[in-house]
Amino acid sequence: GDGLTEGTQMGPLANPRRVTAMAEFTQDAVERGATLATGGGRIGEAGNFWQPTILTDVPLNARVFNDEPFGPMAAVRSFNTLDEAIAEANRLPYGLAGYAFTRSLKNADLLARRVEVGMLWVNMPAMPSAEMPFGGIKDSGYGSEGGPEAMEAYLNARAVSIMNV
Repeated sequence: GDGLTEGTQMGPLANPRRVTAMAEFTQDAVERGATLATGGGRIGEAGNFWQPTILTDVPLNARVFNDEPFGPMAAVRSFNTLDEAIAEANRLPYGLAGYAFTRSLKNADLLARRVEVGMLWVNMPAMPSAEMPFGGIKDSGYGSEGGPEAMEAYLNARAVSIMNV
């Protein structure tokens, strides 16, 4: 619904091209062997609305695992080891945000150290705030908004040396 209307839980995609892209990502994944668990279609005739979509058993060569969909789509694939999952998380040149769920503090620490993203949430949904930097790394952005780190773009560093004569 209208993102400015109270009670709306999910707003529209950014533009009509995203609706087309969501359809293409879904079709590509299914054609390559993924299972469409839910969603996968446009909502209504007007506006840029797409159903929240979950794809399971998605192969690595599917577009959704190689491009950024920028829409309500989750692609699911299983792993045998944490190292394998981290390698997959870092495989692409993108690194905006990541999410992980674990009962192990050791694994949470390992994920925090090794997953290459600008923002990582462990055992929780995204919780951005003004005090927290917002931004990606690699091809997902340079620098950040929010947090004290965002002030660096507005500062001029100077070096002054004075010798007493």
